[in-house]
Amino acid sequence: QVQLVESGGGLVQAGGSLRLSCVASGTIFSINGMGWYRQAPGKQRELVAVIKRGGSTEYSDFVKGRFTISRDNAKNTVYLQMNSLRSEDTALYYCNADLWDYTNSRRTYWGQGTQVTVSS
Repeated sequence: QVQLVESGGGLVQAGGSLRLSCVASGTIFSINGMGWYRQAPGKQRELVAVIKRGGSTEYSDFVKGRFTISRDNAKNTVYLQMNSLRSEDTALYYCNADLWDYTNSRRTYWGQGTQVTVSS
């Protein structure tokens, strides 16, 4: 079994910052890419940022220059530093991980989400 647990969400004023964390645990052999997605009420889930095992990153245009994704491979943890938050960043933020488990299966797992609310 593999679990992803996010933390760090909350209520913040526009212009403020939050740092999200996501820890993967369980029968993990190795993790390839890790990423953050978000879903606002009435909207589809969308990509925020992804990071490969080697450290290469990709960001959606709406967060470039404001958000930074990073990871600690030794801790199976991915982070999302969010600065200059806007009301439109309000959403449920999910992390995911593309990984190999000890059954030699490659699968994508999702966390339960952490709520980020930005007040204007």
